[in-house]
This record gives sequence, C-alpha cells and structure tokens, in this order.
Amino acid sequence: MCGICGIADGSGRSLDQAALHRLNTALAHRGPDGEGYYEHNGTGLGMRRLAIIDVAGSDQPIFNEDKSIAIVFNGEIYSYQHLRAGLLQRGHQLRTNGDTECIVHLYEEEGPECLRHLRGMFALALWDENRGRLLLARDRLGKKPIFYTVQDGKLYWAAELGPLLSVLPRQPETDLAAIDQYLSLQYIPEPYTAYQGVYKLPAASYAIWERGELHIQRYWELNFEPKHAASEDALSAELRELAAEAVRLRLISEVPLGAHLSGGIDSSIVVALMAEASSGPVKTFSVGFEENSFSELPLARQVAERYGTEHHEFMLTFGDIPATLETLLQHFGEPFADPSALPLYHLSRLTREHVTVALNGDGGDESFAGYPRYWLDPLADTYLRLPSAVTRRMVPALAGALPDAGDRPVGRGLSNGIKRLPQLTEVDARASLLRWSSYFTVAQKTALWQPAVAAGLNLRQAEHDMAAIYAAAPANTRLDRTLYTDIKTYLPGALLVKADRMTMAHGLEGRSPFLDHVLVEWAARLPVRYKLRGRQGKYLLRKAFADKLPADVLAHGKQGFGIPVGAWLRGPLEAWLRELLLGPEAPLVGWFRRDALAQLIAEHQAGKQDHGKRLWALACLALWKRSSA
Repeated sequence: MCGICGIADGSGRSLDQAALHRLNTALAHRGPDGEGYYEHNGTGLGMRRLAIIDVAGSDQPIFNEDKSIAIVFNGEIYSYQHLRAGLLQRGHQLRTNGDTECIVHLYEEEGPECLRHLRGMFALALWDENRGRLLLARDRLGKKPIFYTVQDGKLYWAAELGPLLSVLPRQPETDLAAIDQYLSLQYIPEPYTAYQGVYKLPAASYAIWERGELHIQRYWELNFEPKHAASEDALSAELRELAAEAVRLRLISEVPLGAHLSGGIDSSIVVALMAEASSGPVKTFSVGFEENSFSELPLARQVAERYGTEHHEFMLTFGDIPATLETLLQHFGEPFADPSALPLYHLSRLTREHVTVALNGDGGDESFAGYPRYWLDPLADTYLRLPSAVTRRMVPALAGALPDAGDRPVGRGLSNGIKRLPQLTEVDARASLLRWSSYFTVAQKTALWQPAVAAGLNLRQAEHDMAAIYAAAPANTRLDRTLYTDIKTYLPGALLVKADRMTMAHGLEGRSPFLDHVLVEWAARLPVRYKLRGRQGKYLLRKAFADKLPADVLAHGKQGFGIPVGAWLRGPLEAWLRELLLGPEAPLVGWFRRDALAQLIAEHQAGKQDHGKRLWALACLALWKRSSA
C-alpha cells in the first residue's frame, strides 16, 4: 500500500524534480515507511511506501531485467504467489518476493492486457522506456485512486487531489457543474473533480500517455448473465467457499492485521472467517455513539465474544466534529458529504495504534442487495404510473401525514421513501439510485443556487448520467440494473473514496474481501430471488452464514455507519452551522441565495423538515470552499 505520483512531459523536456519531490512528500501519510523515485527524459515517478509484503526486499520503483520498464504501485495483488510461480517457469528473473515485480514482467508479455491477471486492489504507474509510454491503471472496483491533469503539455498525476493541485503551474477554476452534481449525490462522480480540467481515472480503466496524447480504455465489465442454475443449497455452499477464499487471500501480511467490526452482517462474516483461518485471536475495532439508536456496539460485542477477539472500541461524540472536519476534507481534496467519514477517520486512528492492516465488510450491500432502496425501488415505478389525481393529492397527503424518520437508522426506509414520492416527477424513472439517495432535488437546487449561476448549469445532469448507466447495464432485471448502477457510481465515487482516504490518512491499509472481483462476478450472476426476497436483502448471504452469526446480528436490519447529524445540527452544532452558512464571511453566499440557506436552517431547527444531511453537505462544501480559496 503506497501513495504514487508523477509528472510526464510529452516533448522530452527536463523534469521539474523539485515539483515531483514536493508532490511525493505531500503523500507521506499514505506511505510512512520509505520513498522512491524514477527520473528519466522528462518523466518522473514517485512513491511513498507502506510496507506490508516483502518488507525488506520490495522498495520501489521496481524494474524488469534491463531496467527499460519501471513501476510504482499502490495496493496489493493477492494472487501474486501464483503469478510469480508462473513467471519463473517461463524464464523471467525476479529479484524480490513481492507482488509489484510480477506486474512488470506480466506487462512485458502482454502489455496493458496484463491487468486482467491481477486479483486485488491497485493503482499503478508504469513507464515503458522503449515505447516512450506511460501506463496508469486502477483496479476493477475502484479501491485505489488516481487523479490527473494536463498543463503545458505535461501530465501530472497523484493518489490524492490536494497534493496534485499543490504543484500545478496554474490553479484550476472550480467546476460548478461538478458542485451541482455533489448537491445531488453527496460526492462528485467519476471522472469529474471539483476543478475544471482535473479528473479521476475511472475504476476498471487504464490510461496510456504517449507522445503527448492521453487515451483511456476500460478493461473490465461486470455481467449479470447468464444466471447460475445450481440449487439453493449448492449456491450457498459455493458462496461460503468463495468468501472464505477471499478472506484467506487478504490475510497475507508481514505486519499485524485486524478487522473493522461494525456489528452488521458483512463485517461479522469477515471476522468469523478470519477467526477460522487464524492461529491466534483476531484484533477487532468498533466505533459507537452515545445515541443508542445509532450504536451497533452491542452487536459488535456479541461477535467479538463469540469468536474470542481482542476487541477495541471508540465512542464518537459531537465534540469531535468541528476540530476534525476540515482535516478530513483536506484528505478528500474536494467536497465530500458522507457523515460516516468522521467515525471511520477516528476508528482508523485507533486501529493504526495496534495494526497496519484492517479487513472490513465493504461491498456486501452492492453485490447482495443490502440497502432498503432495493426493495423500495418498485414503489417509484408504481407511483409514476398512477393517475395524476392520485400523485398530486392522495400521495402528498399521505407523505405529509407521516412522521419524519430523520436520522433514525433503523426502520426509516418506508417512511422516507413514501415522503420522497411526490418529488419523483422530476427524476428519470430509471435512475433508481438517485431516486432514493439524492440530497437535493432539482427543485431544491433551483431554489438554492443564485439565479445567474443556475442559468449556466444543467441541474438534471446527475440524474441523466445515472439513468444512462442504469439503461446500459448488462442485466435483465430492475434489481440487477440498480446494483450495477451502484457498483459503477456510489461504490467507487463515495464508499471506496471514504474508505481509502480515511484509512490512509493514518497509514492504515484497508482490505475488503467482499470486493474480491471473483466473488463480485459470481454474485452478479445470482438469480434475483437469492439476493432479495420481499423486504429482506442478502437472502443467500444470510442463509450461507446463519450458523456463524449471533441471532441478533442475523435478525438486525441494515443500519449503516451513519451519525446523528440531524440532531447534532439542531442542537450542539447549531451555532457552528449558522455561523458557517450565514455569518459575515460565509463562503457559499456568492453561489447560493442567503434566504434559501436561512430557510433550510429555520425549517430544520423548527422540526418542520429534517434537512440534516442537506445541511451537512452544505457545511462540508463551505469548509472546502473556505480552505481552497
């Protein structure tokens, strides 16, 4: 696990070594164990190393035999021992015992097609001197990041956005179209960033920079057909073995490792499988809240007790927020509004005091249909087919009569879903993810933006992009199309961004067995009835591991890693929020109408509507804008 970066000049001009070294130094938190550089003919590669495998022998950059190919690499290839054995049989000479060197020799054989052999998480930069070619690539699901831009004929790239911006000859302008997408999604989707001309390399893609031109190619696609035809019991047994294999592969390490244990089904399964595969007690780490309805600590403790783990807990309170939120946003480099980044940041800090690697349950919901929106989704299609008299009168009346579910993490799905139905005429009927996850509707954004700013924006771009991905999904059912949309958008755009930045902020490597691409591909081909039955998601996953989970964990609904932002912004953080959004130096007033901001706060404080997550998104945006000015 490392931080990688570099500069490449398409015309062979001399390399700005000082800029490369500054860029690499700014990534030191991602790799505290060492640094390395490759510099030749206007191209420079930099890396900061977090040593996990072959600690003594795999310092980077790493070369092929004649040093015509150099690589810097961020991540882990869990299948590297098998790959290494094959390369040795085919006559390659390897000087290390790690995974990175395997990629260099696979590239010698197959060029960019070598990426299809890599089982793991990665971002890499490979320089091919003979071809004058730079290859940048990311893993299939998008765990490891690459940001890039071109200025003055030079390609700049880095593992994080903030360090990249710090060395550019010219600071790019804010991309307000991307900010508008942020208002809809809580994150800025690939390939965009908050800055004009600066991009994210999409997941499952590689870029080739050659003779001053950049070409991007997708190398992997997730297919949902043909469906598995085996019996339920056979599929259950196969799932158990695939998940166990994914966990075993992620236990390869020369440094201490543990697990983040939320108390949910996915992380509990990971801990159970780790305990079975480990010779000693598993180290587990959990975070909780003083608000009992949010805390899953009791469930995590049950799992920890059942498997005899060495368990550690952290309690997050509202007092931890103002002091750390700006620090978090510096690691993201752009607006990011998922409130669960805060507990993960603190949990990762605690975890790093004990281990260097932590397994987690990320990815189980997207493959096995764990979110409430998956069973709520058909309501939207039914609603849009109703007569207008019903949609304009009866459903809004029902929605208005329902109590606001607010921050409550359990049981809020149906209530909040019905309350959103009157807004759906604005949203493309196919954009399932956006329907149930957007923060601001088009109408709300129209009221928020200054009219002159809104006139230059397409306020429906987020929903149109989401609908296009949904429509193009290689799947035949509504659920599979929605899962595909999540895996293409929310997973790499929000969930994995949060996981990468918050763990790497403390030099902690996070590993996600449920994001093993072999397991993800297998799960995609499960018939829908094995993912979702009625209101119960993860049907087959629950069945396959029922004997390994405490009864309370198995019966517990999807809760997530949320925090009570609505209550905190209505209470102890109200003054902080009001000053940030409406004070004399409020950074957002130039973009947004002050009266619209004030109305959101007033409605929230009065309990008329729960704008907690919207106000949180605006607070994060304001902090980012103030720090980036």
